[in-house]
Amino acid sequence: MSLSIRSAESCELDLVSLGECMIRLSPPGHGRIEFANMLEVWVGGGEFNVAYALARLGMRTGWVGGLVDNQVSSIIENHARGAGMDISHAVKLPYDGVGRDARIGLNFTEVGSGPRASVTLYDRGHSATAKMTPDSVDWKALFQDKGVRWLHSGGIFSCLSESTREVAAVALKAAHDAGTIVSYDLNFRSKLWSSEEAIATTKPLVQYIDCLIGNEEDFQKVLGYEIEGTDDNLKELPIEQYKAMVRRVAKDYPNLKVIGTTLREVLSASENNWSAILYWAETDTFYHGPDFERLILEDRVGGGDGFASGFAYAFLAGKDPQEAVNLGTAHGAMLQTTRGDTSQITYKELMHVAGGGGARIIR
Repeated sequence: MSLSIRSAESCELDLVSLGECMIRLSPPGHGRIEFANMLEVWVGGGEFNVAYALARLGMRTGWVGGLVDNQVSSIIENHARGAGMDISHAVKLPYDGVGRDARIGLNFTEVGSGPRASVTLYDRGHSATAKMTPDSVDWKALFQDKGVRWLHSGGIFSCLSESTREVAAVALKAAHDAGTIVSYDLNFRSKLWSSEEAIATTKPLVQYIDCLIGNEEDFQKVLGYEIEGTDDNLKELPIEQYKAMVRRVAKDYPNLKVIGTTLREVLSASENNWSAILYWAETDTFYHGPDFERLILEDRVGGGDGFASGFAYAFLAGKDPQEAVNLGTAHGAMLQTTRGDTSQITYKELMHVAGGGGARIIR
């Protein structure tokens, strides 16, 4: 039981992500932005993070997004190339010396602790990725001539501008027509667009999607599905009502083969209960990932991307749905134990934890 994925021999790349990559600036530890006298530099973006993680796990991956011709952009390029990612299809725009025409987006993120939540402040207007247009990339050359087994994108890319919404529609259709598996993380960001805009943009895209990913808020805000029994703080998740919602989504969009969703109960900014479920439409079956109760968080940013990359890796490696949700859940949990957005997890570590291994010191 597996997805119908193009063979590795027929494609140059296992997975390509389409989305924005930014520079993240964070106070050390759990410091506050307004009192910071130094900032850590990290690289990341929802879709970029997935391709980066799979590259670390040994897959051939690429990233498509916007760059500019300056040193800040070079930070992203160096980070991607350091993991072996193909960025030859990224769109590089000239830098005007100021950033009026195009720039690399920034985000300032402080990592919360205890009752104080993590906070992200965006400074990403006029970014190079937001300037992309449907003809910025030769999609036929990418998906058909070069060959890509899996495309991953999501709501963070689609919400950036009117033109990226057009790009998403063209790219997802091109991938779908080429026989490439398409995954899409709903990833709602209230600071970037409204729920009404998200729903209007996303519903027409679902016809091209094979694997849909999202948490409880995403399905509500991006597709308009309500879950009975949830509170505003999302401290408790009624799993059976959640499953009923997923089945409604699958019924409305019969082309969907997999629906994956993380289950996060926020005990505090430092501790969450973390798990995930995966719905396999072919057999109307839910698969549950391992439960990480009272998971101690170093940095919760990127946990959902860790889940998406873990389960995409599993399917690309020919594993079954149970192994996929196990790897996705474990990878998402492990990613939140390190600083920064992108994965620092190795293949050996992931397999150890996904297989039920403990955290005894390794000597």
